[in-house]
Formats: sequence, C-alpha cells, structure tokens
Amino acid sequence: MATLHSYPFCPQSRFARLILAELGLEPHVVEERPWDRRIPYLEINPAGNLPLLVDDNGLAVPGPVGIAEYLDETRGEDLRDRRFLPGDLAGRVEVRRLLDWFLVKFHGEVSDYLATEKIYKRFMPGELGGGPPDMGAIRAAQSNVRYHLKYIGFLISKRNWLAGDQMTYADLAAAAHLSVVDYLGDVPWNEDETAKLWYARIKSRPSFRTLLADRVPGMAPADHYDNLDF
Repeated sequence: MATLHSYPFCPQSRFARLILAELGLEPHVVEERPWDRRIPYLEINPAGNLPLLVDDNGLAVPGPVGIAEYLDETRGEDLRDRRFLPGDLAGRVEVRRLLDWFLVKFHGEVSDYLATEKIYKRFMPGELGGGPPDMGAIRAAQSNVRYHLKYIGFLISKRNWLAGDQMTYADLAAAAHLSVVDYLGDVPWNEDETAKLWYARIKSRPSFRTLLADRVPGMAPADHYDNLDF
C-alpha cells in the first residue's frame, strides 16, 4: 500500500489527496505537521515539504507537482480520455501553466498566508513562530483572493473547465487551495457566480468528501463549507 505524508489543511497536500481519490487509490495517510520537521521525515524527504507520496514500490515522490506528474506517468494511460494531464502538447502546456498559477502564485499570495496565520500558528510552539496571527498578512491574502477568483471566473466563462473541455489537474489544484480558504470563510463567492458554480461542481465530487469532513480542532468551518448547494 502506498503512503501519503500530508497535513489536513496544507493546500498542497489536499491537491495530492484529490488526485489519489479521483484515481480510486486509498493510501495509508501519515499526518505530518509542516512545522515539526521530524528527523525521520527529513530522512525520507530532506526538503521537508509536503506532500510526500511513498508508492508501494518504495519510491518516494515529493511535492505536489512531482506527485501529479508521477501519477500521470504510472496511472494516466488507464484513464484514457479522462486523463488529468492531456495527451496533446498544447493541452499539457496549459495545464502546467495553471498548475504553476495555483500551486505557486495562489499559494504564495493567498492560501499559504491564510493557512499559516489562521491555522498553523494556533498549534506551533512560540519558538517556531506560533502565536497571534499577523493581521496584515491576512488582509493582504483576503485582498489577493479576489483577483484570483475573477481569473477563475474568466477562464470558466470561456471553457468548460479551467484548462479546456475536460477536468484536469488544474481544476483539482485550484479547488484544493480554495477549499482551505473556504473553510476559513475568506472566499467572496458573491463576487463571481461563474467561479462559484465551477467550485460547486468539483465540491460535489466523491473525491471531495474527505476534505469536507476535515476539521481544525477548536475552529468550526464557515457555515457553507460542506454544503454542496451553497
């Protein structure tokens, strides 16, 4: 059985969890708190980043992009026309462009700030940066999420899914990151109905059920978080 090292409210981990669920794979999940940097984990993944997939063949695959590419190479052909990384060159370029947008740009401007300030710092010891949230960082992320939401709405107004006619890794990456922000109630869904309807489509997929069941101890989600008809 494969093992996935992840943290429930790490947006990058949620992307890997969605991919695995869409593929019908149920790995053994090891919760890895990002700030702990445990020596046994660093021995497997010296970078210490999440997520990390250890396949049943013993191969350790680090990072969200590495895992996505690896699963496409090892399981993608079985999906035929439902493959999450398209077979045509232009399609693959567009999916990778959007993966960079959400896994790097959105993460750096929105989801990493909000997850760290509102969730991680509640549990981190003071010497590792735990404590009260930085309200300036939170306000910046809340402002940034607005133009990302508009960009999603723009893409969906032109296409069936973010990268084209079929759902791809781009949709899973965007939804994974938005799901953390949505738990915290920081997605202004009333500002873009097109983006909201796209998210509702993904949110209703069976692969999303475990994400919607996650809870931060002592912090309830936004009222609409697990409502499929929000």
